Amino acid sequence: MNSSVWRWLISLAFFFSCTIGAAHADTKSSEMEARQLWQLLDYVAVDYGGAVQHGSVVSAVEYGEMKEFTVRAQSQVSALPAHPLQAELSTAATRLKQAVEQKDTPQRVGELAREAKRLLLQAYPFPVAPRSMPDLSRGATLYQAQCAACHGVGGAGDGPIASRLEPKPIAFTDQERARSRSLMALYQVISQGVHGTSMPAFTSLSEHDRWSLAFHVGRLSFAEPDIKAGETAFERDKALYAALPDITALVTTTEEELAKRLPPATARAALAYARAHPEVIREQQERRGIALARKLLQDSLDALKNGQGANATKLALSAYLDGFEPLEATLDATDRQLLVDVERTMQLYRGAVAQGDVERATGYAQQLDKYFVRVEAVTGPDQTDATTAFVGALTILLREGIEALLIVIAMVAFLRKAERPQALRYVHAGWTSALAAGALTWLVATYVVSISGASREVTEGLSSLFAAAVLLSVGLWMHQKGQAGQWQAYLKQHLTAAMEKRSAWALFALAFIAVYREVFETVLFYSALAADGNGPALLGGFVTGLVLLAIIAAVFLRTSARMPIGKFFSFSSVLVAALAVVLVGKGIAGLQEAGWLMATPTTGPRMPVIGLYPTTQTYGAQLVLLLAAGLGFGFNLVKARK
Repeated sequence: MNSSVWRWLISLAFFFSCTIGAAHADTKSSEMEARQLWQLLDYVAVDYGGAVQHGSVVSAVEYGEMKEFTVRAQSQVSALPAHPLQAELSTAATRLKQAVEQKDTPQRVGELAREAKRLLLQAYPFPVAPRSMPDLSRGATLYQAQCAACHGVGGAGDGPIASRLEPKPIAFTDQERARSRSLMALYQVISQGVHGTSMPAFTSLSEHDRWSLAFHVGRLSFAEPDIKAGETAFERDKALYAALPDITALVTTTEEELAKRLPPATARAALAYARAHPEVIREQQERRGIALARKLLQDSLDALKNGQGANATKLALSAYLDGFEPLEATLDATDRQLLVDVERTMQLYRGAVAQGDVERATGYAQQLDKYFVRVEAVTGPDQTDATTAFVGALTILLREGIEALLIVIAMVAFLRKAERPQALRYVHAGWTSALAAGALTWLVATYVVSISGASREVTEGLSSLFAAAVLLSVGLWMHQKGQAGQWQAYLKQHLTAAMEKRSAWALFALAFIAVYREVFETVLFYSALAADGNGPALLGGFVTGLVLLAIIAAVFLRTSARMPIGKFFSFSSVLVAALAVVLVGKGIAGLQEAGWLMATPTTGPRMPVIGLYPTTQTYGAQLVLLLAAGLGFGFNLVKARK
């Protein structure tokens, strides 16, 4: 290879390294800008009340800060990278600036600032929780060494040099201000300081030390009785963990926000105890949600690097099924594209693990970690509002219920047309037994054992494939009889034998399986939604879904009753075959998620409601079933003409 070629290769490598380095620097710069903007917004939300009261300025210095910070916030929004939510964020920053200029109430300014913070994290997410558990004793030591001279030994803002500072140091014991201050806000101030004040940036401290210091400072507004009351509250009511489900919620939730979901006294006690003992939140967090998914994914990657391929695959499946999948309902109602991105990258990660490719698996794991940050921003306690819970509950029930409903209604309509009412009791016994089994499943999953994601997917996958096979055979049979044109004779001569007990019990089995597979999934998804609270909204979505399903059932029964029997059988055969195609797609997808079948992602639509999942295996299985149905229908037509 001559020297000119070498120079060309070196230049190319240098160009790519510079490009990658610049991209990395841009990412870091954007994250820093988002952090600084978040800090400005939070500072306004917390400290505006010390500047303006009842429409009048009570501190000219602090009011000047508020005006300066909102102007800076507005300009920093414009400097952020382009994003679909940037315009909405800019509007929120402008409204906040106007409210401060008009000397609006602290409550209103706080609401506007928190809305801007929410949009900021949704559009430009960055990690907001400590990577490791803070050391509260270390935080206390650091406070005395670094902060007590200004803020006082007890945090009352009365340190030896406080009188010489302007503006005065914050009194962390001021309960009114502390109610609207989060641990994350304290961490940001410690990390970056406050422009225009004597508060410096403690960049010399490690990230762990800064978090430890933030946790200590965040305790100073609480007394020991508050912490004791919180311990008792957590022991008596495990539902409190739904209000503070993870460390991210603990560091971003203020007492003021928590008091909107809990009685004020309980909110204060719960936050006091959780800040003093964050390990109890971490222990609870590691049993569910994105924290569980992140932990299991890292365990999987570690196992792969240590040559434990089988264990790495098992942990990767559990990361998706036990950690991420329970969040699908909420995410589907808020950010469907993010849901698709996580699912696809999870499949690619499992494929890399199966091939033993550590480098590719590491890349996919890093991408998933970025997605998980966005998922936390979208599905966090502040985002999972009543509307999201209602839409999620309604969507789940309709999505899971319509398939089972159509199968059962088709069976009922068929038996009525065939004038075999005595067989109806087997169908009704089948679907009512499935509902009872679903209630038992809920009791077991809630109070006895935890049903693993793999067990759930295997159950759904196998039952879907069984129901698809039965439905395809039934559809072909109905289509054949629809072409013969001799309904009445056939029904009178052959149906009696067909409806003997053996066939009747087959009807029972089909009705049971068709309904139970949907009830099983609905119960587990509802359990995940219930963990986030919003019980009335969840119940409202469930009841609305039941009403809509009842309307669909009534319309179908009425339509089928008026339809001529030949046309009814022809229509029903197509409907049943279509349901078989849907179920085979869901069955293959379920077995893929359980690790029984390989998943090869491909480009294509993802529409779970009709069983479409973008993998070559699901598309292939549905295509085979469509071809089988088409060939069967074609054979029936040829035979009928002969």
